[in-house]
Amino acid sequence: MRTLPAPAALLIDFDGVLRRWPADDALERRHGLPAGSLREIAFDPPLVAALVEGRIDDAAWRTQTAQRLRDRHPAADVAGALAQWSAGIGEIDRDLLALLDASATARRVLVSNGSTRLRGDLAAHGLDAYFHAVVNSSEIGVAKPAAAFFAAALSAAGVDAAQAAFIDDSAGHVAAAAALGLRAHRYVDLAGARAFLRDCGLIPSD
Repeated sequence: MRTLPAPAALLIDFDGVLRRWPADDALERRHGLPAGSLREIAFDPPLVAALVEGRIDDAAWRTQTAQRLRDRHPAADVAGALAQWSAGIGEIDRDLLALLDASATARRVLVSNGSTRLRGDLAAHGLDAYFHAVVNSSEIGVAKPAAAFFAAALSAAGVDAAQAAFIDDSAGHVAAAAALGLRAHRYVDLAGARAFLRDCGLIPSD
């Protein structure tokens, strides 16, 4: 039985939670790239760390990804692959968004290890005014799971850790948030998110 008061703010991740991306297999085949090669290069840990910490912008990340792909796969249509890949903005989980709409929290804060393109993508999805605040790692120079990121998110929400709930698809990020005193949930599916929000008192029990 829930004994704590409902959180005053809900901090929620974007990619892997609210936004989903299609598989790249068909795109890679169409442009002569081996399966998995695009994400292997683009999300190489040192490169993506520079992106989400704001040390390079989104355009530079894509340029470096293209150059590395050309070096490794010179016969592929890398320019075509990157153009098609970059044109996508993913898909919003509308069922999860509806669940957030039904929640009682006064403040929704997007907390993302995002690139400099994040705010443009939010606008393209019609979500630029949806959140009380957006905390983007590339704008503040520090990424989850660093304590400084959570401090910035809590400051943006105007609450302390005990007053915040947090949803993310990364087990490491969830563990870091929980260690700081947030009520934290690892997102796997809609049913689990619903149960978490219900347990927090943010949506009514069935």
